[in-house]
Order: sequence, then C-alpha cells, then structure tokens
Amino acid sequence: MSSEGAHILVVDDEPRLRGLLSRYLTEQGFRVTMAESAAQARDKLRFMDFDLMVLDVMMPGESGLELTGGLRGERAPDMPILLLTARDAPEDIIAGFEAGADDYLGKPFDPRVLLARIRAMLRRAQPPVLPAGPLQLGGKMFDASRAELVGPNSRVRLTGAELALLMALAARPHEILSREALAAALGLDDVNERAIDVQVTRLRRKIEPDPREPRFLHTVRGKGYTLKPGP
Repeated sequence: MSSEGAHILVVDDEPRLRGLLSRYLTEQGFRVTMAESAAQARDKLRFMDFDLMVLDVMMPGESGLELTGGLRGERAPDMPILLLTARDAPEDIIAGFEAGADDYLGKPFDPRVLLARIRAMLRRAQPPVLPAGPLQLGGKMFDASRAELVGPNSRVRLTGAELALLMALAARPHEILSREALAAALGLDDVNERAIDVQVTRLRRKIEPDPREPRFLHTVRGKGYTLKPGP
C-alpha cells in the first residue's frame, strides 16, 4: 500500500498529542481521524475503513493492548497497528506483539521515526507476489492476493506482520532464515529475538494443525526458522 493518501486512525487520550499527530501526519499527506478512547475507536471502525492505526497503550477504560487483541478477532484482523507507550521495557514490547501489534514505539518519540515506521508498515501491508505459485499448507492454501489461508470450509485472515513473515519464509522454502533476516522482512530496526518468536508463534496458530508440533514452520536451534510446505 502506498503511503500517499492512506487513512490513519490515531487513538490517544491526550488531547495535545492527538493534535500534534493530526497536524504532522496531515502535513505528510495522510488522511487522519482521531479517537480519544478505545470505545470511540470502535465506533469509528464500524463506519469507516482505515489503512493503519496508531494506538496508545495506557488509556482509561479499555487499554490499547485490550483493544488490539479484540480487533484481531473482530473487525480488523489484518489492519496494521502501531502501539505508542511510555512503557517500553522488553516485557512491555513483547506484550504488545503478543496482543497482535505490528510495531511498537516508546514515548517520547521523534515524529520522523514515527513517520518512517508508518511508511514501512504500509509498504508491508501490500502483499508481494509469491515467486512459485500457490502455497499448500496441509488442508489450507495460502492466497497471497487476499492475505488469507483458505481451507475447505474456512478463510483465515493474516495480520500485516504475519503476512510479511509468511511471505519471507515462502519465498525461500526449505531454507533456514535467521532472525535477522526475518526482522528485516518485518521492518524492525532492532533484532528482538523474543519479538520474532512471538510472531512465529502467532503464525503457527493459523497454519499448523497443532502449533505445539509444527509440521510446516520449523525452528532450527541457534539458526532461525524454515518453512516446509506440503500436503
């Protein structure tokens, strides 16, 4: 997805920050809609389509983590979500990824860094074409154009991060990809091994018959991960 004209939902309970983000992102060519709470964000998601959400974690009532987890199972399973928070310890970052976020930025932040993250996430949101045709994962087929796993009686949506991860692995089946390579595919500046492992775990829940005994997405101890597609 091109960043030009992308529609961004900014959710934060601080009026000053909402105003600053609205002005800055609008100046960069984005359409911006604001919400001051998770409840208000849900209302806007019912009636409008968004290309990406910038979401504060610490809000009164429903937190950003809770909203992220809820949306992944409801209206926005694949919309990129960037979490903002003053709590950026490793365990907080991991909690964000486990909830289903695509990226995480600690407060205070340089607006230019936020802009770079947003543009990277929007680029990842557009599925590239798989080099070798459809990908079979047991009883499911991976449909890259729809970012879906299609089974006999089901369709499973992938988040932007899950899609980028699967694309990177599917482009080089049976090869071992390091965590550094996967971090690059996810657009992460730093290689946080636990963050990569969390995204792999989330992807396994969608592609594996039993995520505890992977058939397709294998861990290679000390080296990384490899995808072995098949019936």
